Formats: sequence, C-alpha cells, structure tokens
Amino acid sequence: MELSSNPVFTFGVIADIQYADIDDGFNFHGTRKRYYRSSLQLLCNANRCWDQQLIKPSFILQLGDIIDGFNKKYGASERALQTVVGEFSNYSTRVHHVWGNHEFYNFSRSELCSSVIDSRVHCVRVGDGVMSDDVYAYHFSPAPNFRFVVLDSYDLSIIGREQSSEKYKKSFKLIKANNPNDNLNQPPGYNQWQGRFVKFNGGFSQDQLDWLNKVLISADKKEEKVIIVSHLPLHPLSTDSICLAWNYDKILSILNSHKSVVCVMAGHDHDGGYHLDTSGVHHLTLEGVIETPPDSDAFGTVYVYEDKMVLKGNGRISDRLLMFQ
Repeated sequence: MELSSNPVFTFGVIADIQYADIDDGFNFHGTRKRYYRSSLQLLCNANRCWDQQLIKPSFILQLGDIIDGFNKKYGASERALQTVVGEFSNYSTRVHHVWGNHEFYNFSRSELCSSVIDSRVHCVRVGDGVMSDDVYAYHFSPAPNFRFVVLDSYDLSIIGREQSSEKYKKSFKLIKANNPNDNLNQPPGYNQWQGRFVKFNGGFSQDQLDWLNKVLISADKKEEKVIIVSHLPLHPLSTDSICLAWNYDKILSILNSHKSVVCVMAGHDHDGGYHLDTSGVHHLTLEGVIETPPDSDAFGTVYVYEDKMVLKGNGRISDRLLMFQ
C-alpha cells in the first residue's frame, strides 16, 4: 500500500505480548501454541523497526497483556514487567499502556496505579479529562484535531477488584446471571454472544460511560477525530464473541451517537479482526504477539492524515486503509 507524504503524525501499535521466561505452552483449552520467551524478541523487532523509520512514531500504543499470568505462579511478575518495560525504554518514544486481564493476574489494581505502566502521568488531568483514580481511563491529544481515549475495560470485573468492593459484587452478580458454569473461565454455550460472560473479560461502569460521553461531546464541538483504545473489543463483528466486552452494547450506543469517533483499536483476541460499522467507525482488533511464531512478527505503524489512517502491518498484521467517513 502506497503512503502519501507528510502525515499529521504516526504511531506504533502492538498487542498481547504476554512475556514470561518459561518454555512455550498452550492456551487455556490446549488448542493454541504460545511463545512466551520469544515474545520479547518480537517486541525488540518492533522497536528496532520503529526506531529506524524516517518518520519516527510520536508514541506507541501497547494494547494490554504486557506480561503473562504465569509470571505470578513463579513469583516473577515484577521481574518480567521490568524486562519488557526495559525493552521499550531502549527507545525514546513514549508508550501508552492499556491494561488487560493479564495485568490483573499479576498485580492488584492499586499496584498498577503506582506502576511504570500507569500512563496517565503523560496527561494533564484536568476538567473532563479526569476519571477517578479507581478507573484507568484517560485521553490525550497528540496533534491538533485528533484525540485518543484510553478505556478501562476491566472497570467492572471479578479480577483486579477487591471482593469487598461494590464493583466486584456487581460484576460477580452480572457474570453469574449469564454464566451457569462453576468454572467462570468456561463460556456458556447456549447463545453465541453470551460467551462473552467469562472471568477473563470485563466491562464498563456507568460512571466511565458517562465520562466517555462528556469527552466525546467536547470532541464533537471541537471537530476532533477520536480514536478509542481498549483491551477488549467493542463490536461483535470485530472479534470472536468470547473476547467481547460484557456491556459492549452500551458503549457502542455512545460511540455511534458522536460524529467525532472514527476508530476503535483493541487487543485480547489473538487472531485479530476488523469491522466497519454502520456509523462509519473502524473496529480494528490487533493480532497478538504471544501466538506469533518466532520467525514472524505482529506489530504495525499507523500513519494518520486529515482524511484517513493507513496501517502498515508486519508479519501477521495486514496493511489497512481506514478512511474517515
């Protein structure tokens, strides 16, 4: 795909690194191979590519699951995190970290809020830009007329929340009402979209939805183009149903009511996915590094123009032209 000259800005994107210093293994169901050690080398490949580009990315979006949950079992969570963050730190580009389920397998929410992957420190937290410290959601503008909104898709969750908290109780009630299995990582099988009600997914509180609506109202008035960033995919046609956010329907209703929203970028589904919805919003789910063989790659660079975004993919990730409607 040919690139036009002089993009407004560029950024790198990578998802589901899930690094662990352990031998290769398989997913929960034993059907998909995972390359735990070599995921670090694939991140190194991505960083080297971004660093050598003529137009270096303004920032990197790391879409969640930076290290694997197995690190907790071996007491290696902090060491693994420092290893991956250290690889990012070899290059000067700023990284915006999204939190996924594997972050919460390794750390409590309070630990993450004071960690090196709390990217809110990059932002001026004033006005409608502030979400409560309890919720990892924020927005930033890398260039005039463009805004990125990072969402906390585990705001409602039974991982990462104290069992005594109201959000945990609400989340547990919600998942049990939709999943009769004793093992809540086993999806219910009686409805295609019902499969999203599993322990490794989550959703958005009403407070976060209200905050998002206010941010988008402001973006509409400023005639900005908004890219939504989430670990969990938000459209059922952009992912396997087992990877979908619990209350995707509520957040889609908000996104589709605002002319400013042009794209949603997510991870979690290691196969990736894409859908252009009826409102002209691109829903792009990035393929995961963790299930990418060592002789391939899984990262991309996005070139942003006034009328489009161009994704130049590497390895498993395909090139895409994302025109703004």
